[in-house]
Amino acid sequence: MLLQGKRIAIFNVANKRSIAWAIAKSMDAQGAHLILGYQNERTRSAVEELSRELTHKPVAVLPCDVSFPEQIEAVQDSIRERAGTIHGLIHSLAFAPREALQNAYLFTEREHFLTALDISTYSLVAFARALTPVFSDKASITTLTYLGSEKVMPSYNVMGVAKAALEASVRYLAHDLGPAGVRVNAISAGPINTVSARGVSGFLDILEVHEARAPLKRTVEGREVGDTATFLASDLASGITGEVIYVDTGYNIMGF
Repeated sequence: MLLQGKRIAIFNVANKRSIAWAIAKSMDAQGAHLILGYQNERTRSAVEELSRELTHKPVAVLPCDVSFPEQIEAVQDSIRERAGTIHGLIHSLAFAPREALQNAYLFTEREHFLTALDISTYSLVAFARALTPVFSDKASITTLTYLGSEKVMPSYNVMGVAKAALEASVRYLAHDLGPAGVRVNAISAGPINTVSARGVSGFLDILEVHEARAPLKRTVEGREVGDTATFLASDLASGITGEVIYVDTGYNIMGF
């Protein structure tokens, strides 16, 4: 029970196939008491229904659309009221307009670029700042990234740039929050067949290539990403901060 007695906030859970939900299940199995976030009323009922599958009743199920700064600030108040403090934050948020994924990166519109960076990258900074007052000693922040931050993945486009900025943010936040004992890390997950991933053109081809070239000759499972997030939030990872941990069945080590 690696997370026995720990309260972890996860923003945002979208559906049962999302990586955030895989993380929630893993953490719940290790004794965590969770705060689950959802984006809007359209996803609220789905997240509330999923929460009933957890062994431990969630501390709270909270709305948070990160495109509205006031909603991020409201999360701090809700956590303070319902939990007092939290021991960890999972940042599982990313978005880019469909046009920015379909067109070549060269033709990315300014508006689409700013939207992708705001939702996918700046939201981590905003959450870290807003929740600092309610972090316990030795708290942990974990976000989700992808190899497209380092290598060109056709059709990933502006999301690759956003993830590169996200990984840089992890390092700078690790520096800023280190004196308070807060650790900040990222998990670079291999491609997983989620609803959002299917928005990337040729995603099924990506899965096929990954399976063929990865040393383990398979794609990664959401459970494996969830278990890594659980480890990073636990005391076993107390010396790890500012890192990008690859959970991709080894694909990132291959040159060809």
